[in-house]
Amino acid sequence: MTRRGKRKLLIAGIVFVSVVVVGLGGALLFTEGERREAKNLPIGTVNFEQLHDGTYLGDYEGGMYKWRANKVQVTVSSKKVTNIKLIEQKEKRPPSFTDELFGRVIQSQSLQVDTISGATLTSKAYLKAIEHALDEAQGK
Repeated sequence: MTRRGKRKLLIAGIVFVSVVVVGLGGALLFTEGERREAKNLPIGTVNFEQLHDGTYLGDYEGGMYKWRANKVQVTVSSKKVTNIKLIEQKEKRPPSFTDELFGRVIQSQSLQVDTISGATLTSKAYLKAIEHALDEAQGK
């Protein structure tokens, strides 16, 4: 390869890397509001002793861009959450993800559970939908 050809290849490589870096930076700036909103999403406390038996639907609209929108069905029996089923989700997560998170809620009978590592924002979105269902179960 000639010296001129190597120089063109080097310039093309630098341009390519620059475009990728600028694109990634733009994507991070574009999504910053959504990530900040989800990070600061408060998960309320629910008095499980005040739950009424039944099946309740809860949803979360998903934040600024609706990326984490979801709907859950929560079953309450004898003032305990006995089942949580994901009805709809915008962000496609494997069943193992929701099984683990929902299992934590059922096991502890609380919404104040550890989120799934690497998916804190999505975990909080699902917990918010469960909170809305349990608000219904309390008659709020």
